[in-house]
Amino acid sequence: MFFRHQPFGGGYSVFAGLQTFLEKLSCLSFSDNDIEYLLSLEIFENDFIEYLKTFSFNGNIWAMDEGTLVFPHEPIIRAEGSLIECQIIEGMLLNIINFQTLIATKTCRIYLASGKKNVMEFGLRRAQGPDGAISASRAAFIGGASGTSNTLAAKIFGIPAMGTMAHSWIMSFDSEEEAFDAYADLYPRRAIFLIDTYDTLKSGIKSAIISGKKLAQKGINFGVRLDSGDIQYLSTEVRRLLDNAGLNKAFITVSNDLDEYIIETLVKDNAPVDSWGVGTRLVTGGNAASFTGVYKLSAIQGKTGKWSQTMKLSDNPDKTTNPGAKQVYRIKDKNGLSIADVMNIDDGTDDIKEGSSYNFWHPSADYRHFNHAIEGSAKPLLKKRIAEGKLTGTQPTLAEIKERVLNDLESFDSTYKRLLNPHIYKVSVTDKLRALKLELIQKHLGKRN
Repeated sequence: MFFRHQPFGGGYSVFAGLQTFLEKLSCLSFSDNDIEYLLSLEIFENDFIEYLKTFSFNGNIWAMDEGTLVFPHEPIIRAEGSLIECQIIEGMLLNIINFQTLIATKTCRIYLASGKKNVMEFGLRRAQGPDGAISASRAAFIGGASGTSNTLAAKIFGIPAMGTMAHSWIMSFDSEEEAFDAYADLYPRRAIFLIDTYDTLKSGIKSAIISGKKLAQKGINFGVRLDSGDIQYLSTEVRRLLDNAGLNKAFITVSNDLDEYIIETLVKDNAPVDSWGVGTRLVTGGNAASFTGVYKLSAIQGKTGKWSQTMKLSDNPDKTTNPGAKQVYRIKDKNGLSIADVMNIDDGTDDIKEGSSYNFWHPSADYRHFNHAIEGSAKPLLKKRIAEGKLTGTQPTLAEIKERVLNDLESFDSTYKRLLNPHIYKVSVTDKLRALKLELIQKHLGKRN
């Protein structure tokens, strides 16, 4: 599995969904009810139905660490097994990885745009059904969210559960002050007052200050939330009024159809916002409806036991695949900054080694290349996760995966992470892989002619 284009016009993606996929794959089977349904379709041969009755995946899965920053055309997952079992898992693999990687990437962009502040995932109501909402909460936490308003996802994954009061809470009381006092009585250490139900500056913030002072006298801090209007203007005025009231520690949370571009603008304009609640444009992908992950055959073993390298050829160079079972190496300089990912044939005979010089070619098999002497590190990224159908090693916690994202971000120059016209990270192929690709292209062109 690899993907063709970065979503959102960005410079990186955050690989997510691996653990979900591995757990589902390791116990994948067909129930009696599944078999009965497939039989009812009357389109499958009996031998195939018999095969499915005892099906389990018995092959190998290689993959990058979940939470790794990834780039187009490089394999992020490699499946090895019989052709039939590798075909059966395709839909599940792409469904899980494509969606979670999209949402983790979107969240990471929002997190960086906020200046690495508190981002709360508020997307349950706008997510693509219950299953989409659960997956989105998991991926959002990996990408940088501090918590979720989806309590079931919080329970399943151990993510902090977060939320504030609803407008309906306030509207069910005779006054905003009464509503805020009642909420503070219930949740004194989680009091965030929603101040835009009627009029943010003329009534909402005034009532919040009255209720907030009662908490402050008990040594308890509180926050206010804006969910509409001109966030720049209103947050500035709210901050001024809170400070004038001696409530300097009170914090401001905002929501209202936010995305990374709006947040970045507000941050650059010094809007006094302490945390961000992001829903619709986070869990749906916003302006990118899907992730461009694909799953292609790269090598096949014939009846004689001989392996053949395969590739898809296209008039569009971007859709021409790279042949063979491949390993990906992340090349870093002596200061630990990532400078290129390099693909090579994974046959155990020609690993990329630190301290050596190589020609690294553009993956489209054209003339562009550069020679590089590796002064830093060259680490293989694909590791075996399932061996003969069994999970290998210890599975990381969600917090550990999130920490990997944050650490990986630090190894990339800021030019790759900017929202507008990010620098394109180099993904290359070795002399050996390029030669194989050119050989197969010529072979296919010869058959055409």
